[in-house]
Amino acid sequence: MAGNQHSPASNSETSPSEAKHDGAGHHSAGNEPDSAAQLWDEMYRSRPRVWSGRPNPQLVAEVAGLAPGTALDLGCGEGADALWLAEHGWTVTAVDVSAVALERAAAHAAEAGYGHRLTWLQRDLESWAPEERFDLVSAQFLHSTEMPWQRSHRIAAGAVRPGGTLLVVGHHPDGLPPWSSQAAASHSRADHADGADGDASDGHAAAHAAGRFFTPEQLVAELGIAPPEWSVQVAESREREATGPDGQMAILADAVLRATRLKAADTP
Repeated sequence: MAGNQHSPASNSETSPSEAKHDGAGHHSAGNEPDSAAQLWDEMYRSRPRVWSGRPNPQLVAEVAGLAPGTALDLGCGEGADALWLAEHGWTVTAVDVSAVALERAAAHAAEAGYGHRLTWLQRDLESWAPEERFDLVSAQFLHSTEMPWQRSHRIAAGAVRPGGTLLVVGHHPDGLPPWSSQAAASHSRADHADGADGDASDGHAAAHAAGRFFTPEQLVAELGIAPPEWSVQVAESREREATGPDGQMAILADAVLRATRLKAADTP
C-alpha cells in the first residue's frame, strides 16, 4: 500500500502534499490508545488530504506493460495506486489499517466510477495474511516502526500466484528523505564512523532506521526471490526528485524489485 504502518511518520516518501500513502506494514487495530489503527485514523483526520492523489511512479513504470488481472495493494492509504490499477483494467483488493483512509479511498473510487473494480479491506499485517492469490501484489513503502520489513514483504510475496508479479518499492537506506528523522539518524552514524564519540541515542536511532529500510539485494536475499520459484525482472535502485514538507527539493533513491513467481512454493 502506499500505505499505513505503525507510525504515521514512517511511511511518507515525501511531504504529505506530494506523496501517496506509501507503504504498508499494518499493526493492531485494537482498543489501546496507541494502536496503529487509531494512530493512523488520527493522522488522517488531522488534514483533509494527506497524499497527493497520484499513483507511485515506480508502480506506473513497472505495471503499465502488464496484462490486467487481479491485484492486491498492501497499504493502500487514500487509494491512489488502487484507483490507478482499477482504471487500467485490474480488479483490485486494497488493504489498509486505517478506516478513515479506506473511507476516503472508496469515495475517490466511487467518484471516478471504478468502485465496482475495487474491494477495500481494513486489515492489520501484524495478524493477517491473505488466503487468495493474485496476479499482481504491490507493496509500496512498507516501512513499519514495529514489524520487521522482512515479515510484511514475505506476506506480499506469499500472495503472488504462479505466473503472477511481485512489485516491491521502498526507500533505499542510502537515499532517504533528508527532512526525515531516519535520514538524520543515518547521517549521524556516518558522521561518527571515524571513531569520534557520538551520542548513544544517535547510534540507537541509526540502528533503528537501518532495520526499517532495505536495498534491492536485501529484498532478493531475504525473500528468497530466486529460481526455481522466481524470475527477477528488476532489482535496482532508482533516483527521483521529491518535495519536502517545507517545499525543499531533494533527490531520493527507491529500492525496486519486480519478479514473476514461476511455481508455488510447495511444488516439488
